[in-house]
Parts: sequence; C-alpha cells; structure tokens
Amino acid sequence: MSHDNFPNLAMVSNQACLLTFSQVISEATSNYIVQVTQHLSTLAGIVDLVPSYTTLLVVFNDDDYDRFAIFKAINQAIDAIDPNDFSLKDQREVVIPVYYGKEVGPDIEDVAKHCKLSVDEVIKHHHETTYRAYAIGFTPGFAFLGNTPEELHVPRKTTPRLKVPIGSVALAENQTAVYPSVTPGGWQIIGRTPVNLIDWGSENLALIAIGDSVRFEPISRDEFLVLGGQLDGF
Repeated sequence: MSHDNFPNLAMVSNQACLLTFSQVISEATSNYIVQVTQHLSTLAGIVDLVPSYTTLLVVFNDDDYDRFAIFKAINQAIDAIDPNDFSLKDQREVVIPVYYGKEVGPDIEDVAKHCKLSVDEVIKHHHETTYRAYAIGFTPGFAFLGNTPEELHVPRKTTPRLKVPIGSVALAENQTAVYPSVTPGGWQIIGRTPVNLIDWGSENLALIAIGDSVRFEPISRDEFLVLGGQLDGF
C-alpha cells in the first residue's frame, strides 16, 4: 500500500462517511485500515471509527465538520502517514486455549462430516492455523477471524440457535470466531474457551483488537475446568 491507493470516500449521513480501501480482502488492506484508524482516532471531533474487512466507517461531530471538512481532514491524516507504516511492525499475538469436542462443540461431528475429515483432523486444521482479526462487530468483542483453511470451509447453520454459550468457538464460511457473550448465533460450534474475551473494566474492553494475530491452543477437559470453563449452556 502507498499514498497512491487512497480510499474512496462517500458520505452515508450528515455525521458519517465510509472509506472503501479495496474490493479484495487482504492483510495489506487490513494493515492500511489499521493505520488510518489509529491516525484518525487522534483527530478532534471524531466520534467513532468502525473498521471492517475493506472499509472504515468514520462517525464525526457535525459541529466540527461538514462534508468538505471531513474529507479534507481524512486526506490530510492519510498524507501524514509514513508509507512504511502501512505494514504492521508490532502485530500482537493472542493465544486462546480451547477445549474441543462434542460436549461443548455440538457441531464438530457435522463439520467433520461436511468437510470429509475426522474430528481430530478438524481440530488439527483449526488450531494449526494463525488467524487475523479483520473486524469487530455483531456484539462487543466479537472478532471476525480469517482465514480458515479451505479444508474447514462450512456454511452457517440453516436455523440459528437462540442461545450460544459464552466462549463458544465456531466456524462459518472462511471465518472463525469466539462468542464473547451469550447471544443467538448461526455459526458451527466446535469447542469452547474458558478465557473471558470482554473486560468491561478495561480501557480496551475486548481481548482481541483489529489487526491482532490469533492462535487457538487445544486443552484437555480437565485443563478447561481448572481454568474456569463451564460445561453447561445448551
């Protein structure tokens, strides 16, 4: 990425505009979005920044900016970024322990059947891959992690569950995620982590941030329980 790849700017309301960086999901695009997000967060009058796979929603105070002023401020912020910073030098790694299996992962056998793999092969493919946090959304702390290996690509469930237990580790299409709270959900659940992904008392709130590198580490049932994991919830 370089300053030659300026995002497309479009107003979506009188208090928000959308920056579209690319039509293709990639780590380079994600790095660019992370850098622009960090720089725009320092501007006065910016109310919220919502980064996603290829876009960044900028919400601003209309007492500080009109359409022309916010476009000018964004362009100046991007111009101020050193193109060498468009790659992430200090990418943070988050390791999440997971107890895999039918007891807490009721869809793991269906995933194995769909993918023509054994359950052990599903676990192996899932935990041997390093993922990137491309977006945060759906609920606070819910990180969309990509990309799962092609061997694990599965569709969402045709009928979503009304209640997915906290900590559930799941697959959908080419993504994986952890449910940070109890919510409805249609992803395929293959395990559960005892780690709390949300700390309401912390400044960052969520354990996983955009641009983080995420790995899953298998743990036994006993280790899961010792770390505070709960087996109920379905």
